[in-house]
Amino acid sequence: MRVVRTVAELRAALKGRAATALVPTMGNLHDGHLSLLRIARQHAESVAASIFVNRLQFGPREDFAEYPRTLDRDCELLAAAGCDIVFAPAEAEIYPEPQGYTIAPPPALADILEGAVRPGFFTGVCTVVLKLFNMVQPAAAVFGKKDYQQLLVMRSMVRQLALPIDIIEADTIRDPTGLARSSRNGYLSDTERVEAAHLHVVLRELVDAVRAGNRDFAALERRATATLAARGWRPDYVAVRRQADLGEPAAGAPLIVLAAARLGRTRLIDNVES
Repeated sequence: MRVVRTVAELRAALKGRAATALVPTMGNLHDGHLSLLRIARQHAESVAASIFVNRLQFGPREDFAEYPRTLDRDCELLAAAGCDIVFAPAEAEIYPEPQGYTIAPPPALADILEGAVRPGFFTGVCTVVLKLFNMVQPAAAVFGKKDYQQLLVMRSMVRQLALPIDIIEADTIRDPTGLARSSRNGYLSDTERVEAAHLHVVLRELVDAVRAGNRDFAALERRATATLAARGWRPDYVAVRRQADLGEPAAGAPLIVLAAARLGRTRLIDNVES
């Protein structure tokens, strides 16, 4: 495995290789990230992973400074997983000058749910991912379904900008308790980690109610929100939406339940398809 730090080194490492699949990450890797690597290998002969904590997608009161940087450990995990190239640039390599050009995704998709709570988040994500796409020029890129809204935003960006890249989805990897694997799980105390599994439990209960025929989605959302709040969570949202575009539920359309909530100082997101 080759670790490169500059765009020039990256392009030299990629030269002459067959089609490459990219796994963009912010590092502090876990089993969920490694599952993306395995899926990437199924879609291309060469696999590259990027590790970059992107300042543009963090709000002014979010955890950019505290976000764990664990490059040495990450590289060990990636090497064991069969990664070919790791692109781990410094911030000045990605943003050598103030980023005046940004990618603002459609508000109907990007300014709801996560975008409503974290204004500008998806503009930061789209901008850095497009730059990574331009640097790596992959044939495919893999994104996890845990960040379901992000997955839809990436598909929309690639489609509307006519990028020759297949966006591959990967199922959420969970602990035996049901807790979705996340880099931010490391912020949880032992007690909080036990409680954190209840986010998935509450979403499963909501999905079970929908499958049983309950179509009062607003009441179901309020009940799930109240349940989390009673357990000490601070919910940002619990929402029943269409899987295809996160629009309001429609008759016959496959649905998904999404939630974001804070437990202590840790903000967790999760979703369950109905």
